[in-house]
Amino acid sequence: MDPNQISGHSSYNQYNSNPAQINSSYIAQYMAKVYGWMFLGLLITGAVGILIASTPQLLVSIYNFRMLFFIGQLVMVGFLALRVHKMSSMTATAVFLGYAALNGLTFALLFAMFKMSSLIFVFGITAGTFAIMAAVGYFTKQDLTSFGKLMFMGLVGVIIASVVNIFAHSTTLYWIISYVGVAVFVGLIAYDTQKIKAYALLESEEDRKKGAILGALALYLDFINLFIYLLRLFGSRR
Repeated sequence: MDPNQISGHSSYNQYNSNPAQINSSYIAQYMAKVYGWMFLGLLITGAVGILIASTPQLLVSIYNFRMLFFIGQLVMVGFLALRVHKMSSMTATAVFLGYAALNGLTFALLFAMFKMSSLIFVFGITAGTFAIMAAVGYFTKQDLTSFGKLMFMGLVGVIIASVVNIFAHSTTLYWIISYVGVAVFVGLIAYDTQKIKAYALLESEEDRKKGAILGALALYLDFINLFIYLLRLFGSRR
């Protein structure tokens, strides 16, 4: 997929007015579809999580095999990211929705661990922050590529520090990771939003569909991880 190949975009051929308005209108519609897929993924995750959290027997099973489910999530995300160019848009969609459902199994542990009022409060903060940063990424004229690379390096640092802290059990490092994690995913929301706009200009309709799913996955992961790090900072346990 090459975002620069826009000359063959079939949706443009039916118009003969201002190209800037056409592009802006089409990109807005495309982004709406991406957000639609993202919110569907969040809805599936939440529904599965609430269902499992309300069933004690299933919740115990999820807790006992939580590492297995975590590995399964990593495999599915890696499979979609690395193989999306070779799979059909329907397969990519199925993998994304399957990942959202699998993620709901582990989210059930969070729903059981934290007070509902706290979960709703943190979700509100996450949604508001996401909306603001998505608007920044959508409307800014500045190229965020360098900024995105910086956020990615920060993400790598957070992952390494998190692995180290599994063994170190440092409370100070825990809080540092949480604050840095919030900053990283707040930045990634803006960067990923701008990056997804380029997918709307891909020449092939099939590539645009796959780009929408890949973009939805990126924003879904940004939202989910921001929620988790904010929950670590502001959540109240049962």
